[in-house]
Amino acid sequence: MMTRRIMQKKWRLGLSIALWLVSVHLICAHSEKSPTALSIKEGSDDHSKGEETLLEDEDSEDMEVFRPTDKWQILKPGQAVPAGSHVRLNLQTGQREVKMGEEESHKYWRDGNGPGMMNTHSPSFTAEELKEALKMFKEGMDDPVDTKQDGDAVRAQFRPIEELKKDMEALDMLVETDVQVMRRLLNQFNNTNSTTEERITALHDLEYLVHQVDNAQNLVSMGGMQLVINVLNSTDIRLQESAAFVLGSAVSSNPSVQVEAIEGGALQKLLTLLATQRPITVKKKALFAVASLLRHFPFAQSHFLKLGGVQVLSELFQTPGTEPLRVRIITVLYDMIIEKELISQVGMDLIPDSSHQERLRQYAEVSLLPVLVEQGWCSLVPELLASPEHDCREKALRTLLAMMAQCQTQYKQNPALTASLSELQKQYQELVLTEQDVGEQDGYFAEILELVDSMVVKM
Repeated sequence: MMTRRIMQKKWRLGLSIALWLVSVHLICAHSEKSPTALSIKEGSDDHSKGEETLLEDEDSEDMEVFRPTDKWQILKPGQAVPAGSHVRLNLQTGQREVKMGEEESHKYWRDGNGPGMMNTHSPSFTAEELKEALKMFKEGMDDPVDTKQDGDAVRAQFRPIEELKKDMEALDMLVETDVQVMRRLLNQFNNTNSTTEERITALHDLEYLVHQVDNAQNLVSMGGMQLVINVLNSTDIRLQESAAFVLGSAVSSNPSVQVEAIEGGALQKLLTLLATQRPITVKKKALFAVASLLRHFPFAQSHFLKLGGVQVLSELFQTPGTEPLRVRIITVLYDMIIEKELISQVGMDLIPDSSHQERLRQYAEVSLLPVLVEQGWCSLVPELLASPEHDCREKALRTLLAMMAQCQTQYKQNPALTASLSELQKQYQELVLTEQDVGEQDGYFAEILELVDSMVVKM
């Protein structure tokens, strides 16, 4: 009895396997003929009656498209499946089941932003694949909840157009040209109701604008240059400092404005600030304005000498507490010496134009070196060699070499200068070796050493 039961179970199992193999064979054979049609012959229990069901995707709009996943799912009658899907017949339940093929598992996708499709194995999509993808996109677009949420998110990030238009109109009213801004600042400064702080702010804003050549010239045409020059006589040291700053920026590399400043009496007022007791911050801005006014302007340099400018700088150089200004002072003198030397050399005109001969004549009237010797600068400049700062030493050496023609005799009679040069020569020889060790053959210290060697040779 036991043996018979075992034989019956084996016979049923064999019959199930045989029916399953026949179904798979029919499925595979039909799949090769059409990628979008599935023909399955379902067998009955007596295996004598069959029913053939053909799922054609010829009119996919009339059929429900089934989207398979990587799990086996029941396929309902009338549903179409994409090409490449796996279909099987469940012999126990009698239902057809489908899942996405492994090679097609990434063809269709859906994430939080919507559905999509990509082709992983063929150069182009089939018509059925495109229809499937379009259907999935439409489903995502037709979601009213997602659309409303997306619209709310967009509106939260942007402002209404009417509100933006109002802001743009307000901005159009506030747009000003530099000329309009300068005129407004001058009116603010002249307003009797303006406080000192407001006037200082107006001057600071003007200083930013007059760096441009055109704005500086417009300042002159508005009468603002004379206003700034007059402020140099103010009793408020903060206004004096700000006015000197504006003046220095306006005349820098601007010949026409330099002329207006000289004719307006700016140089005399600036020298007064340097010669009288003022905070070092005021003197620093005044010295900046003097340097800008004298640069490449021989008429102003000649006027500077007539007003006793060299003597003013000499006294300022020797005043205790003005050490931070000493390098600036000798830089002003050095620039004036070098300018005259360069303009006198053929083909070395710094500003080549048709008025070269006129500038030669004007520079010939600037006799600066004799005045420097007379004012004791041959002994004042060597004092800067004792500074620990390399920049200060460099400027002092360059100025000493520039005055060599007039000061050579006094240099030789100055034992402190000889000792300083000897010490600097040793120090910078060691520093040059340090530069060479790191691969710098012509470094900054080598340049200073060359200046020291030149002084030693010429002395």
